[in-house]
Amino acid sequence: MPDVILGEFEQTVLLAVLHAGTSAYGIPVWREIESRAERKASLAAVYKTLDRLEQKGYVRSRVGEPSAERGGRARRVYAVSAAGMRALRGSLGALQRMTRGLEDLLSPS
Repeated sequence: MPDVILGEFEQTVLLAVLHAGTSAYGIPVWREIESRAERKASLAAVYKTLDRLEQKGYVRSRVGEPSAERGGRARRVYAVSAAGMRALRGSLGALQRMTRGLEDLLSPS
């Protein structure tokens, strides 16, 4: 069975969810992307991608505890599912196989 190929932003969002850990709701995921990937992204794009990944079964979400700072509203917290981990490993593996042998071309000058 061929590897699932995720889009680059889908990969980035899944990795950001893993980095954010138990506090993986929209803003921490967005912050991980902006700081680690050094990439500008809109919060709306992050939420849209999280929704798409959830529809594909690659992340699951739960409603967290309400917080006073959000006016008593709860946050939706995300976690990468087992299927998401398989898809991420497969997609990153395909990318690594494609770069094999190109190290000299791809290394910083």
